[in-house]
Amino acid sequence: MSYIDWIVLVVTLAGIIVYGVYKSRTSRNLDGYFLGDRQMPWWLVLLSIMGTQASAVTFLSAPGQAYTDGMRFVQYYFGLPIAMVIICIAFVPIFHKLKVYTAYEYLEQRFDVKTRTLTSFLFLLSRGLSTGISVFAPSIILSSLFGWNIYWTNIFMGGLLIIYTVTGGAKAVAYTQQLQLIIVFVGMFLAAYLVVKMLPANVGFIDALKVSGKMGKLNVITTGVKKDGSFNWSDQYNIFSGLIGGLFLALSYFGTDQSQVGRYLTAKSTTESRVGLLMNGLVKVPMQFAILLIGALVFTFYQFKSAPLFFNQVQVAKVQSSVYADSAKTIQLQYDSLNKQKEKYVAQFVEAYHSGQSTDAVEKDWKNVQAKTDTLRTQYKNIVKQKEVGGDANDTNYIFLHFVVDYLPVGLVGLLIAIIFLASWGSIAAALNSLASCTMVDFHRRFTKCELTEETEYRLSKWYSFGWGVFCIIIAMFAYNLGNSLIEAVNVLGSLFYGVILGIFLVAFFLKNIGGKAVFIAAIITELFILFIFYLIKRETISLGFLWLNPIGAGGVILISMLLQSILPYDVKKDKA
Repeated sequence: MSYIDWIVLVVTLAGIIVYGVYKSRTSRNLDGYFLGDRQMPWWLVLLSIMGTQASAVTFLSAPGQAYTDGMRFVQYYFGLPIAMVIICIAFVPIFHKLKVYTAYEYLEQRFDVKTRTLTSFLFLLSRGLSTGISVFAPSIILSSLFGWNIYWTNIFMGGLLIIYTVTGGAKAVAYTQQLQLIIVFVGMFLAAYLVVKMLPANVGFIDALKVSGKMGKLNVITTGVKKDGSFNWSDQYNIFSGLIGGLFLALSYFGTDQSQVGRYLTAKSTTESRVGLLMNGLVKVPMQFAILLIGALVFTFYQFKSAPLFFNQVQVAKVQSSVYADSAKTIQLQYDSLNKQKEKYVAQFVEAYHSGQSTDAVEKDWKNVQAKTDTLRTQYKNIVKQKEVGGDANDTNYIFLHFVVDYLPVGLVGLLIAIIFLASWGSIAAALNSLASCTMVDFHRRFTKCELTEETEYRLSKWYSFGWGVFCIIIAMFAYNLGNSLIEAVNVLGSLFYGVILGIFLVAFFLKNIGGKAVFIAAIITELFILFIFYLIKRETISLGFLWLNPIGAGGVILISMLLQSILPYDVKKDKA
């Protein structure tokens, strides 16, 4: 990066930190540290919810996801607007009425302490692991830019985030996310504009969409139905898995995950919470569509420019110094030759399209060359996987970063990298805040026999934030070779637990005749079943997209708890909500 980029990066990040510290003044108690004294307006709730979702994973990995797999990932969010309506009707009023710090306090009033503890533990486990992956995302930037060891960059980034979070609390998180999102949207819009502007003079925005569409990158709606008419259950993203599996995942994430529940519990009233959630339902899908579209446009850009054979340059350097260097060089020469052919064919395609001529012949040649380059990329990835190289063979997370550093103008490179850092800080700070709140409220405060003053609780909460920060850094150390894009890895991990957590809350809200013992046993059985299914999926014994784990988990808890309640002694408590 240039000196100007460094100045832009440092000034942007320092400005956000100073602003967050200035806005972080709250009461020195749990209400102040975790809930910002419950005084946030709906628009700040909205920005905080969006900022918590829109981590560095979103802005770093989503464009790469579209580049490699097309835009069908957007279907993952189709169930979200429906989920927002359900949460506003069923979840928000209960949480606000009871004045809870965490969503899981309600479960003790509805069921018993063991059910509350189990659910809170499942949240802590899932959110702690996924936050570790989120810590890894900004570390990729430093590692990729400077060739630094990824483990040291995890410690450096995680340390900054711990300081940032422990100092501020919920109010700092909310107010800095407001400023972060403004900068994020401006930066991403500029990136999209410049991608199109850097295309050849005769290629406009519509032409760019035509090119990416012909290569299958604008596959926004897919049915998951095979040519023989059967449904492909292993297809990760289609309209059905998005509407059904995505609905259940969104219900659990926004309705039972403390990192989100904690955002709208900061609102002044039930109405402010509802408006913030509903607006999120309206904004999230278009926002994700736009981010994925940038990835499709970057794909078009690399049709006219020679794309790297492998986008992670740290791994490229390892290959070049390994015993596979000659094989890699041969693959690179073949790839460069094919890229020249591809550039010729795509130019002919655009010319034929503009003149109204048939594009069938050139399109066939173009797709044939693209298929060959894809094969060469696969061969190169197989080299990266070898133990002599010992690297991550998935370069999806590096595609957008590589484009930013290589092609965007001086100044904007620093801004775009600052954006990825800012998104990381906002989402991880909210996650650490929620992890600390559950640990403090659902475990320490619930089980301690000592009298705790408000000041003591406040200081302990900061220590729990610190402890979870250290835990997430440790998890980030193992996130290097996940085999997925980061955005997919986070959602797969959440799907292992979210369905069960949601099932517990659905029983609590809607099945008043079921008691704590039945739902507790049902939750344990279902969670073990979900983990077993996932094991079979990874072994390729069965074929099932991960989004389906969410309705299976929720449905399993409901059905098994109903069955168990019919044979267990009646132990239903009166619901105080």
